[in-house]
Amino acid sequence: MQLSAINRRRLENFRKNRRGYIAFWLFLILVAVSMCAEAVTNDKPLIAYYKGELLFPAVVNYPETKFGGFLAIPQYRSSFIQEEINANGWMIWPLFRYSYRTKDSALPVPNPAPPSWMMSREAACARYPEGAASAECTLGNMHMLGTDDQGRDVLARLIYGFRISVLFGVVLTVLSSIIGVAAGAVQGYFGGWTDLLFQRFIEIWTSIPSLYLILIISSVIAPNFWVLIVILLLFSWVALVGIVRAEFLRGRNFEYINAARALGVNSKTIMFRHLLPNAMVATVTFMPFILGGSITTLTSLDFLGFGMPPGSPSLGELLAQGKNNLQAPWLGLTGFASISIMLSLLVFIGEAVRDAFDARKTFA
Repeated sequence: MQLSAINRRRLENFRKNRRGYIAFWLFLILVAVSMCAEAVTNDKPLIAYYKGELLFPAVVNYPETKFGGFLAIPQYRSSFIQEEINANGWMIWPLFRYSYRTKDSALPVPNPAPPSWMMSREAACARYPEGAASAECTLGNMHMLGTDDQGRDVLARLIYGFRISVLFGVVLTVLSSIIGVAAGAVQGYFGGWTDLLFQRFIEIWTSIPSLYLILIISSVIAPNFWVLIVILLLFSWVALVGIVRAEFLRGRNFEYINAARALGVNSKTIMFRHLLPNAMVATVTFMPFILGGSITTLTSLDFLGFGMPPGSPSLGELLAQGKNNLQAPWLGLTGFASISIMLSLLVFIGEAVRDAFDARKTFA
């Protein structure tokens, strides 16, 4: 696909902002790792070869009866299943052998357990049967960031929680931008009573204490991913209305717009073909900051207990674990570091995008 001269200049300006450019690639790497969370940290093998049959336990749910057991769901980390499969084939495990919901009930210390690198190897391997420690105490079986108060691996919950936060933020940002851009375009283009009434409505709507209302709705309706999206969308769409409205108010009386009207071009075509590209410059510049705000909102709700369903991997829930377990500083530090790094990368990316669309640099 051939880029126009303006877009090539914008891409060059984006690359010149070294901090934002590096942050962009770091954020992409983190997102890619989180999107492949099941292949990085999971309590099921990625591939298993058993009695001449190639199996994919990570994506297909096999009954335990297939491996000589009697349960509906096999526990691949149990010694029985591992010995049975290894005796009749082989397994390929992920890098870490824990999912976000896996509970390690054989830890040598009370939960929350410290990271494995903070304990001696003997203590870290003490939960394995005698004689099997040398074979089983591998990197994948260690808790590199410790466990929470329920014995769940913090690293696994961090990777899965990062994915949910990014997906939630992207979906909410895209939906909010679509509604906000459409509302701002209608206000700015038509002006007059349409603009006046819409502005009064937005003023009343934004005066509502949104956080309290979100907490009330979340306490009445069982929260999940899409319910939270709808609830937060009720208030987040106004973020871009003012910016788009100002661009349309500024551009609706340009000479080429008046010429288009005189030629009989309909309002919809003028709005979305001639005026919207000018407004999208400011919109795209603000989107990384809106994404960061969406992730922060979800984290806040999860921290207060009004976010994702209980048991879901969440950065806010990890922070709440740190607050409730001050004797385990690795919980709070892990949550703080992950959120700080994520938001810092988004801010740096936003600054680079702002520089890329700066007209003074693009047309200099």
